[in-house]
Amino acid sequence: MKKVHNFNAGPCVLPKEAIESAIEAIRDFDNTGIGILEISHRTPGWERIMAETEQLWRELLNIPEDYAVIFLGGGASTQFFEVPANLLKTKAAYLQTGVWAKKAVKEAKFYGEVEVVASSEDKTYSYIPKGYTIPTDVDYFHITTNNTIYGTEIHEDIDSPVTLVADMSSDIMSRPVDVKKYGMIYGGAQKNVGPAGVTFVIVRRDLLGKVDRPIQTMVDYRTHYTDEAKNRSMFNTPPVFPIFVMHETLKWVKEQGGVEAMYKRNKEKAELLYNEIDRNPLFVGTAAKEDRSLMNVCFVMAPGKEALQDEFMAFAKERGMIGIKGHRSVGGFRASIYNACPLESVQALVACMQEFEQLHK
Repeated sequence: MKKVHNFNAGPCVLPKEAIESAIEAIRDFDNTGIGILEISHRTPGWERIMAETEQLWRELLNIPEDYAVIFLGGGASTQFFEVPANLLKTKAAYLQTGVWAKKAVKEAKFYGEVEVVASSEDKTYSYIPKGYTIPTDVDYFHITTNNTIYGTEIHEDIDSPVTLVADMSSDIMSRPVDVKKYGMIYGGAQKNVGPAGVTFVIVRRDLLGKVDRPIQTMVDYRTHYTDEAKNRSMFNTPPVFPIFVMHETLKWVKEQGGVEAMYKRNKEKAELLYNEIDRNPLFVGTAAKEDRSLMNVCFVMAPGKEALQDEFMAFAKERGMIGIKGHRSVGGFRASIYNACPLESVQALVACMQEFEQLHK
């Protein structure tokens, strides 16, 4: 079987160690003789996994004790309406940097007034807006820190005069984050912290219970973070298997040296690939250089070389490059190089691009 290199945008590459642990747990979880897919979430072994998973999050991101860490279903898309349901009293502000940010704006409008403070839609979301003013008469300011489709990223924690809420679905655990600057961080797990099926929510507890509207039980964050630790994120049956793989993935991150080590590796991988895109006359990057994502590298054929796109896609696939087709709304190519994507895969893609260049000199 030939070597393959997984550049899928999500679900994406996971650490081999996490996959092996998951396979073993499917056969037999915690020496119970019962597999993880069949185990009751009320067994002591599972309660331990839940507690350890929360603790790994707290340790890796230095999450203060006054923040709840919750694991839910429904993906980040469900959080697009759960965030305003819990936090929007009268008005919220949003930074529109991509399709997912735009969808979040749409859902928030069901709960109150929404101000889009800036948008990069005018240039197909190829940059992060600058020079905007965050209004102070809003309940929160919402950002999407990384844009998988367009390959742009907010690289630093924003200083916000109001509660800052961030969708970090695709760059969480890839770089250090000062959680104290955020009122809430959320995202789907299927990029850096696990498989699809579980959503993480990190929210400062004093923000909850402030809206006047009644909130459905399952939508209310307080339902899922009780004073009794063993019941946290288990008001209903949690997504057991995805949380187990998340647990194993976070253990791997810790063993690799934590978020700081991930950040160093991610910068090395991204620099290698972006340097080749900038050097190679057959390709050109699509995102503004200062806003290029460390997670999702987007590029197209250079002007005048567009006819080579399908040929390069086939050429790369033959050499084991999987998942590099750009999103259908953008086209071109996208290499997603999340935490578990090894440097060797990026080196293989660069070599593939160089080999293709030699064929078309």
